[in-house]
Amino acid sequence: MSREYIRFSRNQRLQHIFMFVPFIILVLTGFPIKFPESTFWTMVFSVIGGIDTARVIHRFSAAVMILDFGFHIFYIFYNTIIKRAPFSKLYLLPNMKDARDIYQNLKYFLFISEERPKFHKFSYIEKFDYWAVFWGMFIMAGSGLVLWFPEEVSRLLPGVVIQIAYIAHSDEALLAFLAIIIWHFYNVHFNPRVWPANMVWFKGTLTEEEMEHEHPLELEEIKAKEKASS
Repeated sequence: MSREYIRFSRNQRLQHIFMFVPFIILVLTGFPIKFPESTFWTMVFSVIGGIDTARVIHRFSAAVMILDFGFHIFYIFYNTIIKRAPFSKLYLLPNMKDARDIYQNLKYFLFISEERPKFHKFSYIEKFDYWAVFWGMFIMAGSGLVLWFPEEVSRLLPGVVIQIAYIAHSDEALLAFLAIIIWHFYNVHFNPRVWPANMVWFKGTLTEEEMEHEHPLELEEIKAKEKASS
């Protein structure tokens, strides 16, 4: 029986769930407003119960996502500042190896090389996923709060800020949706290597074969530590 390696803790998996579930709900309740001429989104709106119900659901889901993101910021702070994690353990930070991996992957895709790049804990693909969501949350949450409390904002800032917030919120939402569908869903679910789905987000573990294929450098490091401690 293949050995299972822990990749994500329960805490990390719950953070992910409380991010993507509200995101789906936000798309379903927000896109009918962005595309009012669309038959499909008009039908979705009618199923939800109309604009008033959609507005309540949208704001509740937004609050859940913002709270989850706030917890994630605290989680990062606790693990890097309080627990003083060494810089070498901050695996999600981009580095020069990512540039080399992109170059090697391009050669692999273009049949110039038969060797795929060897990834550690997170590949440049996963880092792009993470940082796109991280910085996108500041735009979505910031503009969303402006639209949620326009009267309060207009007392402090010029009215044009509300118009800018609407454009930023609407366009960033579409960009996030397309990034999730085209980039994230393919790499996590639709890629032939993991089809029909990679369930690591749910169970938190990968088999030794999956680790060998997707994260060989991390697997080598784990085995080296086990050998040194035995």
